[in-house]
Parts: sequence; structure tokens; C-alpha cells
Amino acid sequence: MATTSVLPASAPLALPPFSGIPADKYRGAVVEDLQLPPAFTLFSNEEISRAIELAYDRDFSHIPVLDRNRRPLGYVDVARLKESWEARKADPSDKVVRYMTKFKRAVSEPYTLITPLSPLAELERFLQDNIFALVTDHDRKFVLAVATSQDLESFVSRRGF
Repeated sequence: MATTSVLPASAPLALPPFSGIPADKYRGAVVEDLQLPPAFTLFSNEEISRAIELAYDRDFSHIPVLDRNRRPLGYVDVARLKESWEARKADPSDKVVRYMTKFKRAVSEPYTLITPLSPLAELERFLQDNIFALVTDHDRKFVLAVATSQDLESFVSRRGF
């Protein structure tokens, strides 16, 4: 015969002891909640004249560079690219691959996967050591967006966290 125990209505509920770990300041929000615009990327064989034009049209400071299979290779720092352009060190027909910073790919530095469902706390940790994060699909086949510390700050100020 099964028995059940019932707590009296006046019995206080026991709360788990405080673990010392602060509550998630993002209240469980994920990268998708940032509502980032779709990623703007360049292929490695794109001319720098087009890269500069498109970057300023969209007001981007860093642009991911992809190979022909859409695999991220690195990024272009638009300010440095523009400096090279203005100093006449770069030819308008030069390819962006000449001016990009390559992503480090090594066993000692594993790839950090940031997807639309990654917690913002995880993104914040990643951005402590990186200028931006590429938001990709789970299989890392497509760059969906680029997230920065400024995106996190804007989210926090909009939400009043």
C-alpha cells in the first residue's frame, strides 16, 4: 500500500543553501536575444576597394573573411585596411586575404562554438579575450552574425539588468 506524506500548511519550505555563485546577470538570455543583424562577410578573393566601401556603408569595424566553402579564415580590421589604403600601401585591386588577420587553429587553442542558443554569460567570457565572436550554426557551416562587447552592453542597457 502506497503512503504519501503531506506537509502542514504552516511548514516553511526549505531553500537550498547559498552556493556563493552569483545569479546569471543576463537572466538566462541567449545570443539570439541580442537581435543581431545578419552577418556581413567577405570572401578571401574580394578586392579591398569593395571591402572598404561595404564596411563603411554598414558601419562595421571588423569583417569576417571566408574561403570559397564559406569556412571562416580570419577577419579584416577595417580601420587598418583604410590606413593602408590612404597611405597608398594598398592597391584597390588587392585581395582582402593579404590584409586579413588569420584565426588561430590549433589543438592547443580549441574553437569556441558560439551559436544563437549560447548563453550570454558564455559570450561575455569569450569576449574578454577576443574583439568579437562569430555566431555560427551548431555545425559551424554558416556565419550567422557577429557579436561584440558593445552588443552586450546595449542589451543590458535596453533591458535594465
